[in-house]
Amino acid sequence: MRKLLKGVGYLVASIVAVLIVVGVAFAQLSPELGGKPTKAQQAAYAESGHYVDGEFRNLVPTEVMTGGSTVKVFWQFLFSKTPNSEPPGPLPTHQLDSLSITRKTPDMVRVTWFGHSASLVEIAGKNILLDPMLSVKMGPLPLVTPKRYNDSLAITAEELPPIEAVLISHDHYDHLDYKTIVKLKDKVAHFYVPLGVGAHLLAWGVDPARVQELDWHDSIQLPGLTIVSTPARHFSGRGLGNRNSTSWSSWVLKTPTHRVFYSGDGGYGPHFQRIGQQYGPFDLALLECGQYDKNWAEIHMLPEQTVQAALDVQARVFLPVHWGAFTEAHHPWNESVKRATAEAARRHVPFTTPELGQPVVVGVGPLPQRRWWE
Repeated sequence: MRKLLKGVGYLVASIVAVLIVVGVAFAQLSPELGGKPTKAQQAAYAESGHYVDGEFRNLVPTEVMTGGSTVKVFWQFLFSKTPNSEPPGPLPTHQLDSLSITRKTPDMVRVTWFGHSASLVEIAGKNILLDPMLSVKMGPLPLVTPKRYNDSLAITAEELPPIEAVLISHDHYDHLDYKTIVKLKDKVAHFYVPLGVGAHLLAWGVDPARVQELDWHDSIQLPGLTIVSTPARHFSGRGLGNRNSTSWSSWVLKTPTHRVFYSGDGGYGPHFQRIGQQYGPFDLALLECGQYDKNWAEIHMLPEQTVQAALDVQARVFLPVHWGAFTEAHHPWNESVKRATAEAARRHVPFTTPELGQPVVVGVGPLPQRRWWE
């Protein structure tokens, strides 16, 4: 009997391995994979100071895996169930329409979070989209990648009004979504992305004149608004063999009277304090809070580190993002916001926790803080 069970185990493992190989082979042929920088671009990236031997590097030494192995973690994700890993039903969502988004004044700062990290920042009278992953399914292999908790979002890509700029933090599937970009590409005036990420957009048919790659601390001047690419501590890659072939960023949005910060993905590090000193204080900071694990402790923050990052960047208020849409780690779906708000209350750090699609207007009225996730 023991030999039979052992044989069945080997058979199951072999079948899973074959399916993974077939799936990866399919993914490599999918347009979702994107493009890759030219050799001339790669040579130019070396001037950035954080591109060495064909890979982008962090400001401080960073290990993607701080425990276990990639295969083991992937296996656990597929076959090891975490209690309360998904909400019992759809999350509360405020439906938006393009008309409500067009009603703004030049001095208004309004932020709307759509789940995970996708957010709309209305500032200087402009619509700025952050990491607009607005699809229900993720990547080229939706059968094995996380599915969005809700079957619909507060607004679709097609319903959005004209967008002045899309800012991408890095090229992972949960932040740079092929299907969303294809739907948005003709209504976006500018795509500002980290070094190397432009190759994906060009492969998907985005007009090259609308795409601009920025290195850390490069800035863009728009009427009434400055956009700055700032450091993050993370990694990149959309397929086999292209790990860290593109860069990653956090982003600063500033007007003469207001400042907003978006952390992108990444582990805690000294860059937050430097950003706060150089570009802060910020009226609002959207900070990664979720999808953490001891096995990747240097590339994603614990919730308590999110609160420290809010203090470091000198945020008057922080909004936890990178949760509320997908399960990508072995912790309960709402654990991150519980821990972060508890730590923020303990340390007297102001925060806001809007429902999906619920606008937050900076400096106007009480902040959304209902504990809707409980």
